[in-house]
Amino acid sequence: QVQLVESGGGLVQTGGSLRLSCAASGRSFRTYGMGWFRQAPGLERAFVAAIDSSGVPVNYADSVRGRFTISRDNTKNTVYLQMNKLEPEDTAVYYCAASRIPHYSGLRLDDYGYWGQGTQVTVSS
Repeated sequence: QVQLVESGGGLVQTGGSLRLSCAASGRSFRTYGMGWFRQAPGLERAFVAAIDSSGVPVNYADSVRGRFTISRDNTKNTVYLQMNKLEPEDTAVYYCAASRIPHYSGLRLDDYGYWGQGTQVTVSS
């Protein structure tokens, strides 16, 4: 089992920035592809960004490309999501996930076998 804990959420104004962190337990973190997903009120959980175990390649949802940056530090067992130019539409609970497929950086929820409990991001207008 892999334990994932998100942090860094909060309340910001439109145009502001937040940096989310996902800390993973275990010795195998460097072998997992990692993803960020979000779920807004009344909507299904949606893909945000993903990163391969080595850090390349990375993938982004069209709605966040150019504003969000995913990165990882395998020496710290941590993946990050830097969110800039935040908009009210970004308001959601953000979840960190670990892929069950080696060297994965895709967008399918069913391909991620381990999930954190989420951190709330609220963007006010």
